[in-house]
Amino acid sequence: MNTREVQSSGVADARRPSPSRPGAGRRILRAVAVVATVPYVGLKAAWLAGSHLGIPEGSVLREPGPFFVAANSVTLAMDACVILLALVLTRPWGIRVPGWLLTVPVFAATGLLTPIVIAFPGQLVVRALGFGPDPAVEAAREPFLDSWVFMLVYTGFIVQGLALAGLFVPYARERWGRRWQGETGKRLPPSTGVVAAAAAAVGLAVAAVYGYWTFGGSAGLGAGTAALSADRSVVTAVDAICALTAGAGALLLARGGTIPARWPLGLAWIGGAATLSWGAWVTIAALGPQLDGGEGPPAATLLIYAGQMITGLLAGAVLIRFLTGRRPA
Repeated sequence: MNTREVQSSGVADARRPSPSRPGAGRRILRAVAVVATVPYVGLKAAWLAGSHLGIPEGSVLREPGPFFVAANSVTLAMDACVILLALVLTRPWGIRVPGWLLTVPVFAATGLLTPIVIAFPGQLVVRALGFGPDPAVEAAREPFLDSWVFMLVYTGFIVQGLALAGLFVPYARERWGRRWQGETGKRLPPSTGVVAAAAAAVGLAVAAVYGYWTFGGSAGLGAGTAALSADRSVVTAVDAICALTAGAGALLLARGGTIPARWPLGLAWIGGAATLSWGAWVTIAALGPQLDGGEGPPAATLLIYAGQMITGLLAGAVLIRFLTGRRPA
């Protein structure tokens, strides 16, 4: 390499964003992610301090018990972790964080935020088309939170999800590019193929039930949710899509081939994270105190939640096996 080539290479390297000096785009995304946590963190902090901001008269949240106080504390800490993730993905020391210590919270964040990014705009579209909840039915329900709280908080979640995705992709390209770029390659061992097939089978069963509920089926639902609203149908449709995505990604990774690796990896990562994280989240909510003071979900519903978690765990196992097999020699 001659002197001119060395100088040219040095100029190119100087212009290329790196973990030690992120480009302007990544700095902007970092600021956006941090600012997007303010609504949720601020509301949770206010509620823990005794404020009733956004909580109407008659809501059970006016006098929260120990469970809700603990839940508010945990969820506040979870959303505050978005700030830490944004720093890890853009600061020089972030590249030295152990891989598992970073990927676990990123996987959880992907799983919790992705369904919101898809479902909440979908609900707004459904309402705009005139399929929203009946105003008379809404008025008859027990008050819970002011409507502006949902709009503010879920908009913040969507911005967080998009900003974190925009930060994680270039970080992953710099740190683990060889593992998720290129083709999927040779077929994974038969034992991993069995795990992938199980993920696809359980995911298909979960998706079938959620699809049934989406289109008006009520078997397996509790008495209080026997008739799903259009809003809830959007959520169950997204749950079905995520379960199918997890299974499809696991199968594609296991069979190998000439498919670009980023596509099945993306399917398994997003679908597996969403099914595992939301399955765990709704299970915890179902086992806690019920807001209406009634009974929790029936066993059939809890079984579907368990199916979500199983699908996510199996897809995650295939994902790990694929990535560990692509470590450079």
